[in-house]
Amino acid sequence: MIDVHLHLWDLQRSAYQWITPEHGPLHTTITAERAHGELAAVGVERAVLVQADDSVADTEFMLEVAAEHDWVAGVVGWVQLDDPAVAAAQLDRFAADPAFRGVRHLVHDDPRDDFLALPAVRTSLGLLAERGLPYDVPDAWPRHLTATAELAGALPELTVVLDHLGKPPHGRWDFPDWREAFAAVAARPNTVAKVSGLQVRGEPFTAAGIRPSWEAALELFGPDRLMWGSDWPMTLLTAGYTGTWEVMAVLLGELTDAEQGKILAGTAQRVYGLAADLPVRSGGR
Repeated sequence: MIDVHLHLWDLQRSAYQWITPEHGPLHTTITAERAHGELAAVGVERAVLVQADDSVADTEFMLEVAAEHDWVAGVVGWVQLDDPAVAAAQLDRFAADPAFRGVRHLVHDDPRDDFLALPAVRTSLGLLAERGLPYDVPDAWPRHLTATAELAGALPELTVVLDHLGKPPHGRWDFPDWREAFAAVAARPNTVAKVSGLQVRGEPFTAAGIRPSWEAALELFGPDRLMWGSDWPMTLLTAGYTGTWEVMAVLLGELTDAEQGKILAGTAQRVYGLAADLPVRSGGR
């Protein structure tokens, strides 16, 4: 099994301005050793590390971890997308490392509502497409989900990864609006989605609670275009790693072994170009 969305951070290496004392258990350095213990407890063999800061230092840190720990399947890092010349140089540098598998920008923290439509950003994302690197979009709802569909349409050669199913607003009045925008993303054949980060702080995390978005994802994307990620250590604010996996195992257990295999490994292997010889085990059986 591959956890396709795991974070590590070293508070001495990068700013991580969003991590404040108010975040409680997140306001500390998260080490590879601690993360591996969480994975091993539920039988997850590998993980993809995903950037948590828009900085070169954060990406360098993750690549160093990947070089030291063979359970790290790949790294989704950061480059300065709003400056194509800088982005090209950073891509040349990072892509020399075989662990570098994709790019993400914390667009939900960026004040520019039109970030994904900026000509400079589109040019930089074209460079990703030329290199066969996917682009992750985090926390897209409500500001960037429609723009994600437009981006995928404008750059059909770019694989666009929608993190956290676009952050569906479970139990809220705008859930139908999210579903409509989510469907527009799914209609683009060059998009895939991560079943990750579905917890809502302060709300119980249950299979029943996330079933509406899970069923929408299965209907609109299908197992061939879905992959599972824990979003740990963000889950320390809710169910933790094991608790998050146990909820997902209930939902995965309703699928066939072949469908589980796609969500738990196959899609990730294809999208991020990961080794295809990793063991795949059924998640909910």
